[in-house]
Amino acid sequence: MQKKYDGRNLQVGRVLNRTDEYTRYFVTYLSGRLRISGILNVPTGPGPFPALVLNHGHIDVEIYTNGRGLTREQDYLARAGYIVLHTDYRNHAQSSDDPRHESDMRMGYTEDVINAVYALRSSQLPVAKDRIGMLGRSMGGGITYNALVAQPGLVKAAVVFAPVSSDAVDNFDRWIRRDSGNRGLSANIINAYGAPESNPAFWRNVSAVNFFDRVTEPVLIHHGTNDDSCPIAWSRKTLAALKDAGKTATMYTYPGEQHAFGPDWPLSMRRTLAFLNPILQP
Repeated sequence: MQKKYDGRNLQVGRVLNRTDEYTRYFVTYLSGRLRISGILNVPTGPGPFPALVLNHGHIDVEIYTNGRGLTREQDYLARAGYIVLHTDYRNHAQSSDDPRHESDMRMGYTEDVINAVYALRSSQLPVAKDRIGMLGRSMGGGITYNALVAQPGLVKAAVVFAPVSSDAVDNFDRWIRRDSGNRGLSANIINAYGAPESNPAFWRNVSAVNFFDRVTEPVLIHHGTNDDSCPIAWSRKTLAALKDAGKTATMYTYPGEQHAFGPDWPLSMRRTLAFLNPILQP
């Protein structure tokens, strides 16, 4: 919240793919001192076009490649007339490395997506600079929540699919503290900041749910009832917290759907456009 953001120097690189509806490019931009890679889909035509910053879920950095994750959404939304900037985040693909990104609770990812919006605004692309939204899946949903509370008014609307909890303690317990493969990381975080039970103030301050009074954008949540990665109870709690804070929030639940979304994915995207278009399209 206290940082100054100056996302800039969005460089459009080589063409990765060209269709009748849009062109897909490799891109980089600056997030503080780091260079972040990503992909950019630009619809065919003169524009200006509304834009969406896409925040992907957790994928091991050892196997992650440029633009991986949210590939269905990248294509669908570009065909619907949106410029799509999918960020790789620091330490992913061709992005710069940040050696502290894990011990810093991956807060750098939030910085990267906030700076992505600023980079779009300062670019020479045919972007409708006052009509930018954000969409995140899983971990990217949590990053979206963080961005909304850190920079109110940054975007006009936000959509999350199968998001992690808006309470950092839930995420820390599920994927770090209880994971035997992450004992070293768990110990490092606890040594640096204290455990949730010994330093609750720190954990409150890194949990978006405690700052939902700052949110200015309408939020749409999609979650499947059979999600065995991110429990649907997390989204129900987030929805209740947003409404308790007086915010505009909607949640669609999908009976039987799992974390990645299968049969109901087309329905979820139709609902996404029905939510976004009145806000972002002319």
